Amino acid sequence: MPLQTVNPATGELVREYPSFDIAEILRVLEAVETDAAKWRETNFEERARCLRKAAEILRGNKEAYGKTITLEMGKPIKEAIGEVEKCALVCDYYAENGTKFLADEPLKSSGQHAFATFQPLGCVLAIMPWNFPFWQVFRAAAPALMAGNAMVLKHASNVPQCALTLEAIFQQAGFPMNLFRTLMVGADGAAVAIAHPTVKAVTLTGSTAAGEKVAAMAGSQLKKTVLELGGADAYLILEDADIDLAVSKVVAGRILNAGQSCISPKRVIVQPEIRQTFEEKLVAALKDIDFGDPMKPETKLGPMAREDLRNEVHQQVTNSIQAGAKLLLGGTKPDQPGAWYPVTVLSDPPEGSPGYAEEIFGPVISIIHAKDEADAIRIANDSEYGLGGAIFTQNHARGIEIARNKLVTGSVFINDFVKSDPRLPFGGVKKSGYGRELSSYGIKEFVNVKTVLLA
Repeated sequence: MPLQTVNPATGELVREYPSFDIAEILRVLEAVETDAAKWRETNFEERARCLRKAAEILRGNKEAYGKTITLEMGKPIKEAIGEVEKCALVCDYYAENGTKFLADEPLKSSGQHAFATFQPLGCVLAIMPWNFPFWQVFRAAAPALMAGNAMVLKHASNVPQCALTLEAIFQQAGFPMNLFRTLMVGADGAAVAIAHPTVKAVTLTGSTAAGEKVAAMAGSQLKKTVLELGGADAYLILEDADIDLAVSKVVAGRILNAGQSCISPKRVIVQPEIRQTFEEKLVAALKDIDFGDPMKPETKLGPMAREDLRNEVHQQVTNSIQAGAKLLLGGTKPDQPGAWYPVTVLSDPPEGSPGYAEEIFGPVISIIHAKDEADAIRIANDSEYGLGGAIFTQNHARGIEIARNKLVTGSVFINDFVKSDPRLPFGGVKKSGYGRELSSYGIKEFVNVKTVLLA
């Protein structure tokens, strides 16, 4: 099947791209194998130079790249341009710090001299999603390439223009022509790549179901995986929280990218002392946020990426209401072309209902009422996911204690919404996956930690 660009704001087909057949997949992988062998022999200075050039290209073309992102998956143009700028930041970060992160590490031993050295694995297959079509790729590619690896990208099928643009950026930045290549394939093509001997490891950002399949395929080949999967992030609003701050952060985190983020606030857990005030202020802050043309810089809420995804979110909202949740805002599917959905607030979805237990990947907030702090922590951990979470309290020591010892997640932000940052390790536990991206931890995921000892 061809890969298609469909404008989510109108539902119109923009362009089709032919998919690679198996012969073309094999040709690409063979070419990558050749350039990967050359790249692993380069020094850190050369790798950093290419990453800095990539950052320069990104910044110099951010408006054009932003328009491509918005055209293909619908996020407001201001957010899309910000995403491109963030990609430049991660390139500069690893160009600046990669040498230090991968420096030989002296070790004590019985020998005269021992150390650990960090050597590239080879080619990493990146299976990436549509919701942040540039950022998700760059946050995997920048450390992998700095570490001396090659990368093959299998991008989401609805962002083929982004996928091809990314390949061109790396080539223009001076990386070897076949060091970063895009495979224009669907799921079947990804399976071919995983099984190919050129691919030494796999990184995937996507759904839990996709992660399970990829992990099984890679595991059968004894290839390492890093999986960043779904999330149903819980935000604890404790009784001593600054309510206005909490509302502003929940709003900002949830409308970002039309709620299509694995780390946005999906379950907002509120203590009884502030329940009514919080709900009233949240609804008041959201009620005037309407969707609009994503190409206009003033738009805060664009369409969702695809109509089928919008329909799935609406069904989850409907099922939650039927199960007993109270609808405070939104919840009506617009009768117009495109993948539009309004900001929606559900109150007290029952245990087991979608608003309580599932990841709703759209602009929907579930408010869950807790009896006290212990009950709020219980509810937060009562999830198969464990990606991120947040705590709002004016007692910083209290927040840090809960974050460190009580919440079972890969990250916890206190008095802010969860976000990814090149300087901070990112990833989850439970069905949110395993392994880490970003920071010094991310660059060491796809290296051979080799021990060298002189007796």
